[in-house]
Amino acid sequence: MIRIAIANQKGGVGKTTTAINVATALAATGHRTLLIDLDPQGNASTGLGISHAERQQSSYDVLIGDCDVADAVLATRVPKLDILPATQDLSGAEIELIDYEQRTHRLQQALDKAEQGQWDICLIDCPPSLGLLTINAMVAAQALLVPLQCEFFALEGLSQLLQTVDRIRGRFNPGLSIMGVALTMYDRRNRLTDQVADDVRACLGDVVFKTVIPRNVRLSEAPSHGMPALIYDYRCAGSEAYMQLARELIGRLPHREEVAA
Repeated sequence: MIRIAIANQKGGVGKTTTAINVATALAATGHRTLLIDLDPQGNASTGLGISHAERQQSSYDVLIGDCDVADAVLATRVPKLDILPATQDLSGAEIELIDYEQRTHRLQQALDKAEQGQWDICLIDCPPSLGLLTINAMVAAQALLVPLQCEFFALEGLSQLLQTVDRIRGRFNPGLSIMGVALTMYDRRNRLTDQVADDVRACLGDVVFKTVIPRNVRLSEAPSHGMPALIYDYRCAGSEAYMQLARELIGRLPHREEVAA
């Protein structure tokens, strides 16, 4: 199973929207996909129509060892897409996990125990911070997908994130790679948007996906209906962009032999 963490410590960059819609696109192309909601806000769970009453067990229970991944996973209305939902209990996990052995490897151990072959790809939606939850995701993942809002302050946050990735590589997960940076909330009417996009591409080169995600009202409306934008309005500019981004991401996925190794 290929594991990809979707992370950015800056909030409001389209991270959860990216997680939901890329996961949907991957499932639509035939990949058995697991989306792990590791954000205490639980927005990815809500955005896929999972009510709070349905979240009897969650990613919190998996992290503290109360249940296995398979016991907490729920099917979504999207064929081939399952979700490990989140609850507000995750808010206290940062403190609770301090007393656990190998507290940075809890998610990795849980995924290693999961039935092999049940899913092809696992996406992990991280909270907007670089705390213990995000570290668990980065330790468990083979690659990182970074949504980056096309604004000036996003560049400062990116440098901090890259430093964290280097530390994770050095201490816990030497195989962690950056699969790509996805430019989000792109507005062609704003000259600064183009400048930020050019600066990111000049700095990171081919790591930046060619596809950019535009500002789009339908992307914002979809979560309130409990469905991905790709189902809510598959013809809108945002949905088309996420489908194209998913195609790029599929082209960067490691081969199964590499994952097994």
